[in-house]
Amino acid sequence: MAFSDSAGELKYLQRCMSDLVSVLALPAVWSGQDPRQIVTTLHDALMAILNLGFLYTRVRVETDGEPLEELRTAPPYATTQKAVTIRNALHERFGDDPWKWPAVVRSHLGGQETSLVSMHLGIEGELGVVLAGSERADFPTQSERLLLGVVANQITVGLQQARLLSEQKQIADELEQRVAERTASLAAANEKLRKEIEDRKQSEEALRESEQRFRLIVDGIAGLVAIMSPTGELEVVNRQVLAYFGKTVEQLRGWSTSGAVHPDDMPAVRAAWTRSLETAAVYDSDHRLLRADGEYRWFRARGLPLCDAERRVLRWYVLLTDIHDRRQAEEALSRARAELAHVARATSLGVLTASIAHEVNQPLAGIVMNASTCLRMLDSDPPNVDGARETARRTVRDGNRASDVVTRLRALFRNKDATIESVDLNDAAREVIALSLGELQSNRILVQNEFAENLPAVQGDRVQFQQVILNLLRNASDAMRDVEDRPRRLLIKTEYDDCKNVQLTVQDTGIGFAPHAANRLFESFYTTKDDGMGIGLSVSRSIIEAHRGRLWASANDGPGSSFAFSIPHDGSIEPA
Repeated sequence: MAFSDSAGELKYLQRCMSDLVSVLALPAVWSGQDPRQIVTTLHDALMAILNLGFLYTRVRVETDGEPLEELRTAPPYATTQKAVTIRNALHERFGDDPWKWPAVVRSHLGGQETSLVSMHLGIEGELGVVLAGSERADFPTQSERLLLGVVANQITVGLQQARLLSEQKQIADELEQRVAERTASLAAANEKLRKEIEDRKQSEEALRESEQRFRLIVDGIAGLVAIMSPTGELEVVNRQVLAYFGKTVEQLRGWSTSGAVHPDDMPAVRAAWTRSLETAAVYDSDHRLLRADGEYRWFRARGLPLCDAERRVLRWYVLLTDIHDRRQAEEALSRARAELAHVARATSLGVLTASIAHEVNQPLAGIVMNASTCLRMLDSDPPNVDGARETARRTVRDGNRASDVVTRLRALFRNKDATIESVDLNDAAREVIALSLGELQSNRILVQNEFAENLPAVQGDRVQFQQVILNLLRNASDAMRDVEDRPRRLLIKTEYDDCKNVQLTVQDTGIGFAPHAANRLFESFYTTKDDGMGIGLSVSRSIIEAHRGRLWASANDGPGSSFAFSIPHDGSIEPA
């Protein structure tokens, strides 16, 4: 089965793991049950796990007795009439001896194309046969084959144990009867007792073999596996756990106090465990675990409860998956994005050089002219003090204007952390327009604004909002650079709606964009400009989404396009 990304593959493997753990837990449920109960439980589990169309089981309960037969169906095989048809069709198609049916075959059965998988129970099929059917053409997949193989082994063990228990009960009954009838026959009674002990030894040996097979399966799992008691006490771990921690099972039993979990993560881990133990819900947590060499690594811990019919937890099956490298990669990405946003701001500086020079030179020229005028007025005879005073005031005004321009530029292009404050988008837009006015006028852009009165403030980073507005203005200006047959008109407007959203729109009369490019405009490194980098709109969308807003583009009814973003104006924002 192919996956488009590692997250999909991980989810699929985790589901397979969950299914496998559920199957491995069946012997604990079967303990002490007769073969019919074992078969019924098997049908319940497999029909749910594999989503089968039908499941047919035929087992030999006793060596010389009649075999036990059961058929479970689901849509499209679910009606009683079809169940009978399927049973008859199976015997007609493959013969009356299920032990000779083929292992895997695709056949027309009961009016339905069906994929069949036959599994013999026991070394040579002496215990019975299980036949699984599905309408899926790809059934069984590799993981389903593995799961069915494990199921065959598990039910074989369960039936063997059930047969042994049945034989033990029969022997015990016979022994009691013979002791009562033949109290004088001590030799015969002793022989029976010896035979019973031997049978018990054989049963214990079979149980040990089953445990060994279970250990081989668990140790073969690519991950850290632990089995815990209903109260969360560690009982069994695989060898990967022992190798990672460098400790014995006894040393790991006190995992909550042994330092295995990072101290900073322990409160959250305890809280998650307590919640799962109280509600019998799946345990899910990300935390750091101390490796034997002293390094902490991040793990995803997922614990599945095995419950009885009354929803009482019998065991916890926990899988620990190493996610340290993936987490580090994600952190290096949330940093690369921050640097990319700074690059996007810095690239705007080169384009605005002419506008900056114009904005700063105007007040500087005024300062020089006013200072010269002031000197002339003071040198005249008599000195013109009132005129000199007024000229000095204009000099101060122009100096403050130059200072404001420099302050806005430093704030816009400084790489600093986000500052959450109350922002008036009208004021923020006016400052950006003032900063860009020289460039817009040199490109013969007619700037108009329609700012809504009493516009509610939004919570967020003022400089980041201005970066987005500046990028939209520059894009609109670039879109009209080659327009000669109509006015180059740029409209920036604000508004708000009843949904508690404040909206800012930048509309141009430029060349617009092709319909097929609408969905790609905000992709990183995608650009329609010959000299563009393709990061401005991508970074802008990241900023707006970090403020719980959205940024979109649309074509105008006439020429040009509109870019708009909306921000909610109720509640605090925590941008990334």
